[in-house]
Amino acid sequence: MSARPRKRKPAPARARPMPAPRPADPVRLEGTALRAIETGRTRLATAGVLVGLAFLAIAGRLIDVTLLKEGDEPRLANAPRAAGIETERAEITDRNGVLLATSLATASLYANPRKVPDPADAARRLAAALPDADVAELHRRLASGRGFVWLRRNLTPRQQYAVNRLGIPGLDFQREERRIYPQGRLAAHLLGFTDVDDKGLAGIERAFDEKLRSSAAPLALSIDVRIQHLVRQEIHRAVTEFDAIGATGIVMDARTGEVLAMESLPDFDPNDPAAGPPGARFNRATLGVYEMGSTFKIFTTAMALDSGTATLTDGYDASEPIRVARFVIRDYKPKKRWLSIPEIFMYSSNIGTVKMALDVGTAEQQEYLRKLGLLDPSPIEISEVGQPLIPAPWREISTMTVAYGHGISVSPIQLVSAVGAVADGGVMRPPTLLRRESSKEVPGKRVISEQTSEQMRRLLRLVVTEGTGRNASAPGYLVGGKTGTAEKVGVGGYKQKALVSSFVGAFPMNDPRYVVLVAIDEPKGNARTFGYATAGWVAAPAVGRIVARMGPMLGLAPQDESAPALREQMQIAIHPRGRTLASY
Repeated sequence: MSARPRKRKPAPARARPMPAPRPADPVRLEGTALRAIETGRTRLATAGVLVGLAFLAIAGRLIDVTLLKEGDEPRLANAPRAAGIETERAEITDRNGVLLATSLATASLYANPRKVPDPADAARRLAAALPDADVAELHRRLASGRGFVWLRRNLTPRQQYAVNRLGIPGLDFQREERRIYPQGRLAAHLLGFTDVDDKGLAGIERAFDEKLRSSAAPLALSIDVRIQHLVRQEIHRAVTEFDAIGATGIVMDARTGEVLAMESLPDFDPNDPAAGPPGARFNRATLGVYEMGSTFKIFTTAMALDSGTATLTDGYDASEPIRVARFVIRDYKPKKRWLSIPEIFMYSSNIGTVKMALDVGTAEQQEYLRKLGLLDPSPIEISEVGQPLIPAPWREISTMTVAYGHGISVSPIQLVSAVGAVADGGVMRPPTLLRRESSKEVPGKRVISEQTSEQMRRLLRLVVTEGTGRNASAPGYLVGGKTGTAEKVGVGGYKQKALVSSFVGAFPMNDPRYVVLVAIDEPKGNARTFGYATAGWVAAPAVGRIVARMGPMLGLAPQDESAPALREQMQIAIHPRGRTLASY
């Protein structure tokens, strides 16, 4: 039998590879979905920017606090200061370089109350080491739980040593500066003072606060400490002798406007301004405004001569008082006769002066007083400047009373500046408390003619040689000036026994350079003055003593007052019939 062939199994079919899926078409978002995504992206970006700015602000604040800030919380206590670094506030000196104000390094005590283990015990021990410390206040601060509190600013080295010895945890010191005034009370109102953080609060310290903080160079003032000292001595002597409530004294260089001395009493110690009596910080020289009485006759006479309404050979009838409604204008010591212009000025006649003012007229009077700087605040650099009190409305009766210094109030510095202009050639120069770089004459604004100024010098000299200002004489220095006694205004009118007695003068009158004012507030007469408290008895002697003492300091040699050249230069006809007096 033949074998049958075997059937072969069919080969398994090979798996075909699956075709790759085609990529899906991109989804197109439209409408609300698209707007939602875009809004999310914007918000995310905005949030990122805001977070970044917040971190930048925090980083900036950290840099400021840790590296730059020098405020209430010290960054380094007891850190030594590199040699040669200037103080934070510049020094103030007088015109000759004498130190008036400087800054000294001090230690200030602070605490971290959170580190003080026993606030009550620490307060008790600190009070024993610090004079005038309040135990209750110290305890309140140390128990506050805060991270930082000041305990006492500007300790002395002895106080710092005493606190250090206590070894109380949580206490430390910060180096600061304290403003020191080596001259004490001298020129206190002029200099002013600073607060505990060395910020100027009054006087020069306030007026030049920014300059003193930004400049290392000393600020040189116009005052001369020597003259300042003697002015203070003399007005203090007058206040004591006449039991006055206050006084002011000013010396100014009429050619430059520089104030060489300015004192106001009562005064205070700028090293501790809060310790003075009430009102002691009031600056009578610049902030106070007063009726200056007959010193205003200087300006009335000058404007009459300058405007041509009167000459030195003219005169007025002063035999009878002037009656205006219910007011009566009379002379203090009436001559009851016709008086020449020199006599009106020499005898300080209210009646004659009023008639001169009426001839000048109200408008002209106002214009002259404005040019002399008497109707506007003084331009002097400090901020303590008084506003003049002027009549409003300015009627004819105002013209009459202003002529002899009533019904108008000005500051003493305004009076000094105006008198300087009248005496020194008729040129007005603004007063300054800063030293001029040159002692040469400073350009100014002409207010009266040079001829009128020359005539006024003779009249001012005549008051001292023959009139009410005899007690202002300083032999060899040819003082000229004018007295002024004014009643102070009170409730319901003038107070007859409350006077402001002043004398303003210049010297030497043959070539005026310096103006001196002394004003005494509410002086009381005594046996030496026969009970009088008027300017001739009270203020004029103080001016005479000031001139006699300051003349040699300024290098002015006394002159021979009897020399023919001086007699001729100062002589003046006081009567139209030709009688003359040499006002030497």
